[in-house]
Amino acid sequence: MDNTTVHFLTVFMAFFAIMNPVANSSLFIGLTDDFDNRTRRLIALRSVIVAFLIVALFAIGGRQIFTMFGITLPAFRIAGGIMIALIGYHMLQGEHSSIHTPSSSDNEKSVDSSVDISITPLGIPILAGPGTIATAMNFAAQSTVGEISRVLIAFAAMCCLTFIAFIGGQWLALYLGQNAIKVISRLMGLILAVIGVQMLIEGIRGAIAG
Repeated sequence: MDNTTVHFLTVFMAFFAIMNPVANSSLFIGLTDDFDNRTRRLIALRSVIVAFLIVALFAIGGRQIFTMFGITLPAFRIAGGIMIALIGYHMLQGEHSSIHTPSSSDNEKSVDSSVDISITPLGIPILAGPGTIATAMNFAAQSTVGEISRVLIAFAAMCCLTFIAFIGGQWLALYLGQNAIKVISRLMGLILAVIGVQMLIEGIRGAIAG
C-alpha cells in the first residue's frame, strides 16, 4: 500500500479505537432510554454533527492554534501521545478514562433536554473529547490539503459508523452481548495505547532532532 492509503487507514483505526462505537452504543442507550425512536435518531444525528464540526475546526486550524500559543509539533505529539496512551491503558483495564468520559454529575446535568444530550455528553466529550481532538490534530499536523482531507474523510466515515451503531445499539448489545463488547473495548484500548506510544516516540525524536 502507498503512504496515502496507510495514512488514511491509520487515522481511521485511531478514530475507531478512541470513539469505540460498539461500546458507546450501550452508553447511548442508557442516556436516551426515556425517548422515542424519532427523538433518539435526532439526538444521534446531532451528536455526530457536533463532533464532526469540532474535530474539523481543530484539524483545519491546528497549525494556527500551534502558532497562537507558541506550541511546537514535537511538544504536542509528546503531550497528545501520553494522553491517548493513558486512555488506551484505562480501556485495557476495563475502566472509563476521566479524560474522555463524562462524570455522573455531567450526565445528570445533561438529561434536561434532548438538545443538551446531543451536545454534551455525547458530542463532547464522548465523541469529540480531548483524545479525539489530539488524534485529529496530530495526523493533520503538517496542514497539507491531502493530509487534512484524509483526516476529515476518515472522521466523517467514523461519524457515520457511530450514527449507525447508536441507532442499532439495542440490537448490537443483544447480538454481541456485554462480554463481547468488553473484549472489543479492551482490544481497542490496546490499539489506542500503541498509537499513543508511537506518537510519543515521534514527538521525542522530533524534539531531539530540533
